[in-house]
Amino acid sequence: MPLRPHELTIMEAAEALEQGVMTSLELTEDILARIEDTEPQLNAYITVTADLAREQAQAADDAMRDGRDLGSLHGIPIALKDLVDTAGIPTTGGSGFLRDRIPERDATVYTKLKDAGAVLVGKLNLHEFAFGTTSRNPHYGAVCNPWDVTRSPGGSSGGSGASVAVGSSLGALGSDTGGSIRIPAALCGVTGLMGTYGRVSRTGVLPLSWTLDHVGPLTKTVEDAGIMLNAIAGYDPSDPGSADVPIGDANATLVRGVDGVRIGLPRRMLWTGCDDDVIEHCEIAVDHLRNMGAIVSEVDLPLQTDRPRGLTIIAEAAAYHAKWLRERRDEYGDILERVEAGLSVSAVDYINDQRLRRKFIEETVEVLQDVDVLISPTCSRTAPLIEDGDPTAELARLTAPYDVTGIPAISIPCGYDRHGMPIGLMIGGRHFDESRVCRVAHAYEQTADWTLQRPDLEDSVPIT
Repeated sequence: MPLRPHELTIMEAAEALEQGVMTSLELTEDILARIEDTEPQLNAYITVTADLAREQAQAADDAMRDGRDLGSLHGIPIALKDLVDTAGIPTTGGSGFLRDRIPERDATVYTKLKDAGAVLVGKLNLHEFAFGTTSRNPHYGAVCNPWDVTRSPGGSSGGSGASVAVGSSLGALGSDTGGSIRIPAALCGVTGLMGTYGRVSRTGVLPLSWTLDHVGPLTKTVEDAGIMLNAIAGYDPSDPGSADVPIGDANATLVRGVDGVRIGLPRRMLWTGCDDDVIEHCEIAVDHLRNMGAIVSEVDLPLQTDRPRGLTIIAEAAAYHAKWLRERRDEYGDILERVEAGLSVSAVDYINDQRLRRKFIEETVEVLQDVDVLISPTCSRTAPLIEDGDPTAELARLTAPYDVTGIPAISIPCGYDRHGMPIGLMIGGRHFDESRVCRVAHAYEQTADWTLQRPDLEDSVPIT
């Protein structure tokens, strides 16, 4: 049976557009119809930009007809986590009191996506101010997991993960400070790529922690994630954390396979305390890579006991929110306690946390001299029930070390638990070595059909 337009990957859709099989306007109309069909159940969107999307899609078709190539995302419908500024379109950050905030300028990443020819279909729901792992938002409603609508899609980029999984966008941007791209990717059965710290500009993106924030794509496949990362990467002097390094190509070595690639398994730090189904499927994935020629060994990540305590996030979040905490405290949702906790972090404790972070980075870099990538489960468990609240520490336990070190990491689907909920495999690598990370992820992706399996909302019923 031929795939419907919203079921295509970015690469497949781009080829169909180029070959004239369909137009961008037809593709966009299908995505908008998919949004209308799925939103009552998922609540993935805060704002749908249907008129703008049709206008951008028509412009893409006009350019295609005139022989003008707009870029790698020419005519491709995408969506943005609603903390990415869009001029003239509300950007709420998932906050109730920013409901009517309309930026005057686009975020750098949105400018880059438009320059690559992308079509914006809307702004995606998220955990309030990106400070949590469930996307249970008190102001806009909870985002639901398309595999089981009683369960969380993960967070804070829950709308991004749910939208890509169900096909109400072909690709989406999320942000990641402790795992907020990779957690929803794992829990929704899609791919989430966090590039090296500084690889992608955060200018025009509402911050959670300036030291740890990343912006990156969620897509159906590794190749698609690389296409989107390539489009948004690059030095931005307006972002103090931006790295002035060559953009590179995340897909440059995609088809080289893993023969001779050295894989490190940080068992003691990133494989412990996981559900049996998670361990089983991740072990099978590693076996696939080993059988393809990868050299697998166990490694010890540093600072097993004395590592950064997460004070950086809460201290920097409190610094950003200080004025609102004084003036609009009662308008926060359930993140209030977490934000206010940062007010009590002393300068001494903050500096010591930064010193430990620096040591953690140095020692992780040393480990990565002996192996090419690190592999572990993305999350220790599959999606929790929405009604159970926010198990931030549990869901982010395995992902957060990558934000602390700033090294790139990707989550890809590697199976399902006994209840049919997705499981994620995480692959991390050296700073600015996204191409090797994507190469290993793509190699595994080709051994299974996980990326071809999509949730059916008609069958998305509570687990019994």
